[in-house]
Amino acid sequence: MQPPRREPRLRISRGRRMGDVRVVRRRSQRGLERVLGVPALFSAAYGNVGSSIYYALGVTALYALGMTPVVFVISGVFFLFTALTYAEGAAAMPEAGGSAVFARRAFGRSFSFLVGWAQILNYVVTIAISALAVPGYLSVFWPTLKSYPVNVIVAIAVTVVLGVVNIVGTKESSRVNISIAVIDLASQALIITIGLVIVFNPALLTANVDFGTAPTFSQFLLGIAISMIAYTGIETVSNLTEETRNVSRTVPRSIMLTFGTVVVIYTLIPMVALSAMPVVEVRPGVFETLLATEFLQNPVLGIVREFGLGGFAQEALERWVGLLAATILVLATNAGMLGLSRLAYSLGRNGMLPERVSALHPTRRTPVNAIIVTVILTSLLILPGRVTVLASLYSFGAMLSFTFAHASIVRLRVTEPALERPFRIPWNWHVRGRRLPITALLGGTATSLAWMVVVLTQPTSWMIGVPWLAMGLGYFAWQRRRDRATSDSGPTAAPDH
Repeated sequence: MQPPRREPRLRISRGRRMGDVRVVRRRSQRGLERVLGVPALFSAAYGNVGSSIYYALGVTALYALGMTPVVFVISGVFFLFTALTYAEGAAAMPEAGGSAVFARRAFGRSFSFLVGWAQILNYVVTIAISALAVPGYLSVFWPTLKSYPVNVIVAIAVTVVLGVVNIVGTKESSRVNISIAVIDLASQALIITIGLVIVFNPALLTANVDFGTAPTFSQFLLGIAISMIAYTGIETVSNLTEETRNVSRTVPRSIMLTFGTVVVIYTLIPMVALSAMPVVEVRPGVFETLLATEFLQNPVLGIVREFGLGGFAQEALERWVGLLAATILVLATNAGMLGLSRLAYSLGRNGMLPERVSALHPTRRTPVNAIIVTVILTSLLILPGRVTVLASLYSFGAMLSFTFAHASIVRLRVTEPALERPFRIPWNWHVRGRRLPITALLGGTATSLAWMVVVLTQPTSWMIGVPWLAMGLGYFAWQRRRDRATSDSGPTAAPDH
């Protein structure tokens, strides 16, 4: 005799009408949907990494001057070290949260919260600076878009629209990312090719440099720290691991594909830019390049204007670059919003932010509350309209996060050598039976030094960054006291006489 068939458990609910009773099947508690592959992850990372050339180039040249190409090569090496660290960590711990997840496993909840809180600042700044650069490039069509407060209004409108797109769903927003990334890569290749043919001048690049004067050594170090703004795309990849298919293969491939693409772009475009807009001494002891003055907000557009093609070809290329840059910056804003909303989801789910932050939309399964908070915070940061302040503020938070990411991977090699690592950093230093990743040791040293450079040379960064960290730690301490008080007042607690 066969056992009686078990009927599916039903619960009364407001939902579809089935017969005379409104019922729905009990839905299992699902997390984020796994819908992303290598193209989607690459486009999300490239949205932040590749797009930063459209604003980071000008800000970096402001400090590094003729050494800007060298600065980007150096930061490219550090980018490789960081990419390897995130590839190992994200493959071994496939959970939204990036370096905050690594730190939680390696150092505990307190350090994890500190890193996650710094990451929130990084993402808000990245979204803000990307959105704020959009009207600067669209000014090639409407010059008034470059002026304040019109540029701020447009930037806030971009974040609001993308917030709605992300609430609709990850799959829909990632399709936008992929298509725009392909167009941007092709167009940047075209710009580099034209630039190498028309304006590239190796002798002029050498003449641009008077190291120790233009730039000074401190300016050179600050330029390296600022140029590391490209690292943010790596956090985006690791924060999307919970929505990724075949994490152990997809994440490392996406990260290394991003690295290879960005290194080529960040080596060639600065060389073309400083050939087109060389460093000049505007007055005794003061050196400038148009790349960091007139075209600070839209440096790639400045490169194209110096091509001097003339006539229709010149106008068409300028308009295309303006439209392209605005589009890829929208992609960067979207990618940053994806990363931040997933980070907030992870922190909320792990009890480090209010539980309501991690709530998912009932049908779209996206972190709707986290996205709304992201739009509000970003809009507040956009209001002043200061690109240089945003760049230094990003470096403050990012270098802290990346230092902890490197440190976490090194510590886990010591404390959990048996942890399953689908991807393992290949170059290691054998110490007392432990395999310590050399690139993580070097990368952690570099990012910690870069953080100190930013703190010592950019007062605005720590004047905002330190209070932000203090506010987060204050919240975390209050939350822990509240949790202990709740636990002590439970049914097993002794009465208070």
